[in-house]
Amino acid sequence: MFAEMRTGSNFLEANLNTLERVTCHGEVFNPHFIGKQAQFEAFGFDMAAREADPLALLANMRAGTDGLAGFRLFHDHDPRIIDAVIADPACAKIVLTRNPVESYVSWKIARETGQWKLTNPKNLKSAQATFEGPEFEAHLARLQAFQIRLMHDLQVSGQTAFYIDYDDVQDLEVLNGLAAYLGVTARLKTLDPTLKKQNPEEIGEKVENPEEMAQALARLDRFNLARTPNFEPRRAPMIPGFAAASGAGLLFMPIKGGPEDAVLDWLSRAGTGGLITDFAQKSLRQWKRATLPHRSFTVLRHPVARAHAAFCSQILGNQAPEIRWALTKAHKIAIPDGSHGLLAHRAAFLGVLRYLKLNLSGQTAQRVLPHFATQSAVIQGYAQFQAPDLLLREDSIDAGLAFLAAETGITPPAFHAVAQDAPFALADIYDEEIEAAVRDAYQRDYMGFGFDAWRKP
Repeated sequence: MFAEMRTGSNFLEANLNTLERVTCHGEVFNPHFIGKQAQFEAFGFDMAAREADPLALLANMRAGTDGLAGFRLFHDHDPRIIDAVIADPACAKIVLTRNPVESYVSWKIARETGQWKLTNPKNLKSAQATFEGPEFEAHLARLQAFQIRLMHDLQVSGQTAFYIDYDDVQDLEVLNGLAAYLGVTARLKTLDPTLKKQNPEEIGEKVENPEEMAQALARLDRFNLARTPNFEPRRAPMIPGFAAASGAGLLFMPIKGGPEDAVLDWLSRAGTGGLITDFAQKSLRQWKRATLPHRSFTVLRHPVARAHAAFCSQILGNQAPEIRWALTKAHKIAIPDGSHGLLAHRAAFLGVLRYLKLNLSGQTAQRVLPHFATQSAVIQGYAQFQAPDLLLREDSIDAGLAFLAAETGITPPAFHAVAQDAPFALADIYDEEIEAAVRDAYQRDYMGFGFDAWRKP
């Protein structure tokens, strides 16, 4: 049962345990106990043995249970078990959820009173919670991240789960539907009367600062309306393209379309023996272990300048002939061939920018060239292996490289910019229309890295 604190999991567990040949053993993989509070041994395992081999405990639990064996699993329980049960199609998954505001307030009250279960209403302890906006937002982010991960992993493995909300755990028909999902013939005739609902008041009565709670909730984007849709394909780390300075602890993780040649030239002069290239994951790890201190970095270029540089090299320079062919044949963009005028150059660049908006949104049949991918996607790809230590900016690269040199104890050589735009400079064609077209295609980079409008040098 995937659940969280204060979602009704104790009540659901109690009802499942009244079904014949169904046993839920509690929070077997809670970091602080095994099964229930103050219990530190179960199925022949103590805390240390469970830590050493949690899968063996899982196997013992299954073997030692008459019928179906289950347990409650929260986002902060042993990740090895979370991975194992998600991957196991023979394991039935129940996903119990609750309004996160309700669960948060209930958790705050339980922490205040020390009462996590209620079996006798005479023993009810009452308190009001203090709603803390930042704490709730962190709580919500954790829950959402786990639910998204859970749903994704089930989808890619072709599995489904029985989703049940806190409000439905009191519905006898729903619980019997859950029994059918579990594949057992037993059915509940009544709900388990042992546990009683705590704090049944309206949510505003449970907190001592309802006005602050309302203000904090108002600033949340409940429907994720502010999200920038992203349909761009994920990118690999591209480790073979990394370069290190021999004799210096500097690793460059280049972004195609950026000032790659100029940075590689600087890097080759920063060490004592040129560049180390053609890395694989193994050799890169070996270099990192053997080179201390080391810093990895990449260089961001303004999206307008980067798009134009890539347009000149890849499309006009015919470095991507299949993309050029598609631009002319499928998208009817007049790509100049050979010598051409400024107006033709500008018109072709604008046409490619409009194509790129479709290409980056997954609306074309062509692959996304690394030169045209968003810098956000490239860096996320790097992070699959290791995110760079520093993101430098081309317009302040001298200061950035000087900082890197100081960090690694070397004397920085002079940086020499390399002119890449040909046959026309970007400044010759740039205007508000081009800025708007680039922003439309690369809004993810504009938002993520805070780019303003491009400025002519």
